[in-house]
Amino acid sequence: MLRTESIHYEHDITKFQLNNISINIKQGEIVSLIGPNGSGKSTLLRVISQLLKSSSGEVYLDEKNVRQMKKREIATTLTMLPQMNNHQLDLTVRELVEFGRHPHNKNNLKLTKEDQEIVEWALEVTRLKPLEHRLLPTMSGGERQRAWIAMAVAQHPKVLLLDEPTTFLDIAHQLEVMELVRELNEKYNMTVVMVLHDINQAAQYSNRLIVLKRGTIYYDGSPQCVLCKEMFATIFEIEADITLKSGRPVFTPIRKCSNHCTSQCINLNDYKEKRKE
Repeated sequence: MLRTESIHYEHDITKFQLNNISINIKQGEIVSLIGPNGSGKSTLLRVISQLLKSSSGEVYLDEKNVRQMKKREIATTLTMLPQMNNHQLDLTVRELVEFGRHPHNKNNLKLTKEDQEIVEWALEVTRLKPLEHRLLPTMSGGERQRAWIAMAVAQHPKVLLLDEPTTFLDIAHQLEVMELVRELNEKYNMTVVMVLHDINQAAQYSNRLIVLKRGTIYYDGSPQCVLCKEMFATIFEIEADITLKSGRPVFTPIRKCSNHCTSQCINLNDYKEKRKE
């Protein structure tokens, strides 16, 4: 479905690098990228979406190399919602969502009947139909975030990339957005790859977690496998308690790692071997 092979990216000014990133994401998965600030999570999403060009390595969509795909073709298969959007745009919700149909409108003509039906569907599935004529600046943060997601899903993508979709939202609106993501995945088999800072949230809503640090993948697996004391010590340098609630791991941070804690960390190869046992 979505695959990267040996992606390398280097930012000349900050000297940050993505190092040999190879992942294989299946149709219908929800995958969350987690890790410390500056670990490369958002950069990886931008490389996948072709907003940034890798210096080496390849990205494949349905086994097609994206370098050989036209921008319009990519946009009808994959869409990315960045972390920051312009919420002061003088647009109604419906006008914003209609922009999601532009990649499908080859001649930039008026929206077709099919386009309008898909816009209606996007408004309904995001529960924005009653707000379709509201201007974006007059809406709450959670409502605006749903409007941007509605625009993204109006593109009818197979893959939805979300960069910190719950940032700046209160807890109620965070849950609202995450439940919407789950619904899009379960009802419409939409593959979702997202960056999340809330690790418990990522564990609750994801089939799979990929953990990055300093531009390198350290862990990749189910939440039950990835969320372990060794991971928190290795990646975040903290001690943590981990419990299961409804089959999903929940962590509680305890303290900054001591030297003893750090010395007990396992490396990625050890982790992979441990998973095989």
